[in-house]
Amino acid sequence: MASESADVKSPRTCRLAEIVQYHCDPPHDPADPQWHCLPVIRIFRICKDRPAVELTRFVQVNVETGAVHIPSQSSQVLPKGKPWRDVTRHEHTLGNET
Repeated sequence: MASESADVKSPRTCRLAEIVQYHCDPPHDPADPQWHCLPVIRIFRICKDRPAVELTRFVQVNVETGAVHIPSQSSQVLPKGKPWRDVTRHEHTLGNET
């Protein structure tokens, strides 16, 4: 049982995940109705029982191999995440500012 609690705190319970989103610009020339899109790679650290945290701006990616290097100080500068159930939404209606 002691090994189970050690595994929960182990960094091995975290994994990296990558998603690819696209930033697209609409066609500027009506004669050439082709959209121009570029991939935007986003990298996340996902740990058991914790919210995912985006690491994209902290990691270094080797463009030849695709290997991802996470700097050791990244855990000190990452924002604290919280589960969606703990996020507070404040209602704000446009036009009602005083």
